[in-house]
Order: sequence, then structure tokens, then C-alpha cells
Amino acid sequence: MKKHKTEIRNYSITPIFLFLLTALCLLFISNNASALEFKKQVLPNGLRVLHAERHGLPVVMVTILIKASPLNEPEDKAGLAYLTSNMLIEGTSKRKAAEISEEIEFIGASLGASTASDYTTISLSVLKKDLENGFELFSDMLLNPSFPADEIKRKKDMIKGSLRQSEDDPSFVARRAFIKEVFGSRPYGRLVNGSAGSIDNIERNDIVNFYRNHYLPGNAILSVVGDLTSAELDALTSKYLSAWKMETENSKRKIERGTEKVDKAKKIVIIDKDVTQATIIFGHAGLSRSNPDFYAASVMNYILGGGGFASRLMKSVRDEMGLTYSIYSFFSANKEPGQFEVSVQTKNESAAVVIKEIERQVKKIRTEPVSDQELQDAKAYLTGSFPRRFETSRGIADSLAAQQFYDLGDDYIEKYASYIKAVTKEDVLRVAQKYLSAENYVLVTVGNKKKLNLSDLQPSENIH
Repeated sequence: MKKHKTEIRNYSITPIFLFLLTALCLLFISNNASALEFKKQVLPNGLRVLHAERHGLPVVMVTILIKASPLNEPEDKAGLAYLTSNMLIEGTSKRKAAEISEEIEFIGASLGASTASDYTTISLSVLKKDLENGFELFSDMLLNPSFPADEIKRKKDMIKGSLRQSEDDPSFVARRAFIKEVFGSRPYGRLVNGSAGSIDNIERNDIVNFYRNHYLPGNAILSVVGDLTSAELDALTSKYLSAWKMETENSKRKIERGTEKVDKAKKIVIIDKDVTQATIIFGHAGLSRSNPDFYAASVMNYILGGGGFASRLMKSVRDEMGLTYSIYSFFSANKEPGQFEVSVQTKNESAAVVIKEIERQVKKIRTEPVSDQELQDAKAYLTGSFPRRFETSRGIADSLAAQQFYDLGDDYIEKYASYIKAVTKEDVLRVAQKYLSAENYVLVTVGNKKKLNLSDLQPSENIH
């Protein structure tokens, strides 16, 4: 699944000249991505700090990644990590929410937080001249949230309202059903923002305890990129983050998530909805980001369905059959094994044909070696597009934090291209056989049941 990441609020009135400077500097940053150098240190309180100097722009990007996510919350309080991060901007022991907004707007910075499947991030973008003020606001939000009861109620109502509105979106309905069938009661099997019922179960005390147990320096990675020296960064962290306390024994407790294995049996779910286009998700459990097969799987997936107009699924279902505007596949490689999926929308009447073609293409890539040209094109695209992740300071900061979180190695950026180039046709066939299935899969279809004509698929469950 694609990682679910929703900004809680982003106060930003960035000056126009900052935008222009950023645009002019993109070429400079991308030219240096392959030779990206950064410094790494661990502060006495356990906080890991990554720093990449970039003096082409008078801007500093700060990202802190915190190991606080659905992986750390109980099932009956799903959405707790998401709600906690939502509340960080809603007031501190020093400032009310309106004061935070005003101060951020005054210096033309942006400050926000988001929660994904594996972690929470808090990000600050600020001009160098306002860095001191911006970092003080950033640290206040991180270290001193007050979690006002009235704001919690308002935020819970907003989340539940958003969930209700999403019920009208077939893609949302399909994805929710798909991850539930693939992962069951495991954290990846539920929405990051929870459900209406689980949100109602969350009390202020739950938020306070979640924050105390997970928002800790030894549980975080600070990544700073931009126009500041190591000495300047050391002064900021010493002044604003040195008092951040280390873990307690209570914080080391782990949520018992169950040890059940992901069910690999074939499951077909048809959700009846009065729509002209059927939304189809086909897939099953996949692999983790730290799996050494990730690179070969990336090449294989590009050829199958991740390569846009160059992929087999797009050429077949769109170009040759004319049954969709877009079809794509991907691996959601997370801290724990994520999922593989193929997503497509087509007319209700052609859903069965599209599903059979997905099965055929999956079987083909599992049984026949890919061509030399397909392998070459996939490797060229993956290595060529990789530097684009580092075209902005935000991209660099986020990538540095993520590579540390997923234990990819300090030389990951330097070695990525060699990992991809080393993939052979034999590797592609091997990972296709290991991580794809055309028999044991989850198939979720949201569409007009009377027009779908999927009776021969023998659905295991119908949801209305």
C-alpha cells in the first residue's frame, strides 16, 4: 500500500522571492545529489542528527522522524498516532494555536506534522535569517504540546467527518477493504487515521501517554539540510533540544499486535455501489523495505506495472484492449512486510476481462524471462529518476531520515544505482516467482454488482 501520509496543517505564507530562489536552485541541488555528503552524530540524550550543508539558498529545512505510528497503537484505538500528531500544532505550554499560526506566518515559514504507516514527521522550512525563531517554534511544538481538550474534540470531529465523506469515494472504499483482507488485524490492515469507532475510543489521557512513551530523543532522527554550518546546528540543538529527556522503562513497552501469519488464501470481495466505473485492486502481502530483494522487485515491478506507459499492464489493458485510462502496480515496502497491488478502474462490464488480463500478466512474468530491452529500460529509468528525489532540501532531509529509519546504510544514496544495475533477468524471474501470485491473492472490486459479471470468480464475501 502506498504509504498514507496526511498533513495536519501547514502554516505558510512564503515570500515570493523565496519561491523564485528555490526554483533557480533546483539544478544546483540535483547536480550534486549523487555526491550527497552529510554528517551524522548522536547527542548525549540519544537523538540521532543528520546534517547536509547546502549554501546555494538562504533556506533551512528541518525534519524530525519519530517512531510513532499505527505500529505502536492498540487496535481498539486505531488513529491514536495520527490524532497525536494532529494535536501538536494546536497549542503548547507557551503558545495557543493562534499564536503559533501568527508567528509562523510572520516569518514566512512553514511548520507541520504528518503520520504515515511507519512513523511521524514534523517539518520546518524557514529562511536562514529567521532560523532562530523558527527552530524555537519547532522545538516548542515538539517538546511542549498541551493537548487542549476542546481542540481534541474538534479534531476528532474533523477526522470522523472526513471519513464519512470518503465513503463516497470508490477508491477509498476499495483500499480500506483491500488492506483489511490482506493484513487482517495487523496495523497495516487499518487506516492510519482510524475509524469513527476507534477515534471515539481515544481519550485525552491516551494521547498524553502515547506522546510521553514515543516522542523521545532516542526514538527520533533529526535531519537538517540547508544554509547553516555544523557549528550553527550544534548551537541550536544544544540550546533547544538538549533538555529533551531520554526513554523511561515505561516507554520501552511494545504493543502486542498478535503474531498471526498473513493469510495467503484467495479472497474475492465485491462491494456493490451504483457507479459506472468499477474500481479494482488485486494483490497480496509483499516484502519489507530492508529486504535485499527490494531492488530486484523494483525492476520487476517497473516492467509489470510500475513503469507507466512502458509497463506491460499499461500496454496491454490500455493501449491494446482500450479498457482503462490508467493501470499501475507497486510494492508498499515498509518497516514490516507491506503489500503488492495492482490498481485499475474500468467499466463495470469489462471488469472481468481486466481481472483475467492482470492474472495473465502476473503468470507470464513469473514463468518467462523478461526481454533484454525491458530490463535495460527499467534499470535506466530507476537509476535516472533517482536523483530527482534530492532536487529540494525537503527531499534531501526526508530521504536522509528515511534511509536511517529503514537501516539502508549511510552509503545508500551512493550505492543505489549499483544495486539496480546489478539486477539480472534471472533475478527478475526469481523475485516474481517468490513475491507474486496469480492464484492466491486478494481481489476487491467496487462497482455495480448487476453489471460486473464476476460470478465465475466465486466471491468469498459480499459487502453492501
